[in-house]
Amino acid sequence: MAEEQQQSPPRREIVTGVPRGARRRAPAHAPARSEISEQTTLGATYVRALMRSQLRAGLGALGALAALVGSLPLVFVVPRAASGPLVWVALGLLVYPVMWLIARWYVTCAERNEADFTGLVTDPAERSS
Repeated sequence: MAEEQQQSPPRREIVTGVPRGARRRAPAHAPARSEISEQTTLGATYVRALMRSQLRAGLGALGALAALVGSLPLVFVVPRAASGPLVWVALGLLVYPVMWLIARWYVTCAERNEADFTGLVTDPAERSS
């Protein structure tokens, strides 16, 4: 009876397996990267969407630049007396910062388009690691 009262502590077991949440599961759908590399219709649609968004950003920047440069002759129409310093101010101080802003906007849009496309193409399991 004394032996029954003095029970040994429960035996500890060490489990050396992969935790349940860490097991790699097969994706519910084929990753877009394989669609693109296999040149399927869906992969071509992904690439076409990227190209279309990049073209849209490029045409927007080109349109803004054309509007900027196209409006310069309107500035030069002012009477000759006031046009001397105004021409240099318009060409030297106003045009280049605006061109820089247009270029910066285009680069930001292009990088965002590429980041969105990369996020679409990468497998969710690869993004977390």
